[in-house]
Amino acid sequence: MDMPSFQDSPTAHRESLLTGEQLVGEECKEALSIIRHSTDQSVVKEKMRATFEYRQKMVHDKDATSSVLDVFPRFLVPGLIDQDFLMMFGDEVSGRFLAKWPSYFKHKVIEECQGLPVNPYVVELQAAFDPEAENVYGWDSDISAILLLLHLLPPTSRGRKKTAKISSAQAANHLVRFVKEGASLTTFLDKVDAIQPFLLCIGEQKKKIQRFFIVVDKKVIPCDAQTSVAAFDVLFKAHYVFSLSYDKALSSFYTFIQTTVYHIDVGKAKESPRVKELRARLLRDG
Repeated sequence: MDMPSFQDSPTAHRESLLTGEQLVGEECKEALSIIRHSTDQSVVKEKMRATFEYRQKMVHDKDATSSVLDVFPRFLVPGLIDQDFLMMFGDEVSGRFLAKWPSYFKHKVIEECQGLPVNPYVVELQAAFDPEAENVYGWDSDISAILLLLHLLPPTSRGRKKTAKISSAQAANHLVRFVKEGASLTTFLDKVDAIQPFLLCIGEQKKKIQRFFIVVDKKVIPCDAQTSVAAFDVLFKAHYVFSLSYDKALSSFYTFIQTTVYHIDVGKAKESPRVKELRARLLRDG
């Protein structure tokens, strides 16, 4: 019998791996009320854990998905995206990006980009790794390396003539955005037309971010990450927790991170030849 093909891994329905009582009926309603009104974060986290299955049904119901952040406004309590992802995949998978990206993949991606044709966007990103370079306006080295991976796995135009291919620099805007400390978030969000999650970084400079948020469908979820690597980890996980497909422009990029770094749905997810080829190159000397 053929293995099921996960064309769209983040939206595949998954049962919780972690055993624990899941509430139904009146008890579930009562828990939802506690989640809305309790100021005790540990109580909120416990009730969120006990309503995981209910929430999963909800995010996989096309009519209810848009309201999940209204029913569970306490996703605004930092750490809950991580908690739900952990219930789907367990400790080992959940910790892989933080374990593997800084220690292995980041350096491999930087090396891989050294042979690229000169391009102002790539040169600007590479300045983050050069102590001699003027990097006043650029990102820190972690976000720069993540954006270089996007450059190695750029958006592809998918056969439809109407969709113009966008550049890696334009695609980067679908992944991470910067707002200067003190600027109006409301004004920024009014102009956002993205539904898929992206990382919002707030700080004095791009390389000195003070606060991170995950923006999902114009709603802002605080992220308690202290580093841009940890914030990106939460951004990736948000796709699974809210059952959201990857942004089309970021499909190859996210699929690479999903299968190669997190090892999710390896051999089942649909991968482009470019994703397979890059994985073979980066892992060759591993």
